[in-house]
Amino acid sequence: MNPQVERAVEHFRALLEEQIARAERLEREPAAAGAHGKKTVIGVIGGDGIGPAIVAQAKRALEFLLADEIAAGTAELREISGLTIENRLARGEAVPAEVLDQIRACDVLLKGPTATPKGGAMESANVTLRRALDLYANVRPVRIPGEGVDWTFFRENTEGEYTLGSRGIELDGLAMDFKVTTDAGTRRIARAAFEYARKNGKRRVAIVTKANIMKKTDGKFTAICHEVAAGYPEIEAEDWYIDIMSANLVNPAIRSRFEVFVLPNLYGDIITDEAAQLQGGVGTAGSANMGDRCAMFEAIHGTAPRMIEEGLGDYANPESILRAAQMLLAHIGRAEAANRLARALEICCETERKLAVTGDASGATCESFGDYLMEVLAR
Repeated sequence: MNPQVERAVEHFRALLEEQIARAERLEREPAAAGAHGKKTVIGVIGGDGIGPAIVAQAKRALEFLLADEIAAGTAELREISGLTIENRLARGEAVPAEVLDQIRACDVLLKGPTATPKGGAMESANVTLRRALDLYANVRPVRIPGEGVDWTFFRENTEGEYTLGSRGIELDGLAMDFKVTTDAGTRRIARAAFEYARKNGKRRVAIVTKANIMKKTDGKFTAICHEVAAGYPEIEAEDWYIDIMSANLVNPAIRSRFEVFVLPNLYGDIITDEAAQLQGGVGTAGSANMGDRCAMFEAIHGTAPRMIEEGLGDYANPESILRAAQMLLAHIGRAEAANRLARALEICCETERKLAVTGDASGATCESFGDYLMEVLAR
């Protein structure tokens, strides 16, 4: 056998055995709720690039809205250090073990964007956290009220191209990466989407794949979604291909008919950024990474290295991480606080809009927007 082929076969064998064991574990282990004590611990991670600046403003809002609980000892905002690109590179770990221990001691996380080195073998911190905490559902709402757009995306978060994204194989003149789809992993993201649709009175769920080309993986994803859909007869399950759905989102004649989407990892990553851009930019959208035991809330954008390089980090827009903080509050059962933050953001970003963050010196700074938000919250 060709030595390169032999090496590739052994590499693939190890990956395959690992993923078979994972699939069997998913089928075997029932979903379990996280164990929460009398105090809700919210881990706060600044991240890299513009992360610390925007997270600081979300932390201000949470401290204000949860002030009574923090004083009473029933809520805690806990700073988690060590998830910086400098520390991760020095340690050679996407998420250093002691940082992961700090994270696991929290009930929920508010996380700023983290940088991923280009090339090399270091995995994305987000991918590592999603897998380590089994945060299988990435939930991203997008609203454009004036156009009747009210979308909620359920992106599978632990499989697809990303689960082995840094563990492909490169041979002479050839490189291969791998895509993974399991029955259990698909079933639970589909169930999450259809349960959300039922609970929120939605009539349609769009199943978005490229099953006409990726017949094994996306074909399985589509088939299992329809199996789950059979348990929700009041909801229409529609099949769409990712390319035409990308076009549909920018088509005013059709886009308002869509409500809930369920889709594999890579497609969800791309199309939710497109949807956020339609809403007003990736700086306007928050997201939740949900599992049965833990949840992590974050902005959908990255670290904005160009802004940092150009000395514009102070002008970063914190709206996305503030939307994530709103989702976090709702998730931990602080509905009144979540609604207060939502109303304040509506005033600051839409109705009153005394200042705007433009991403450069023509607009307000991140901190100035935070001051404005705090003033609105205090009214």
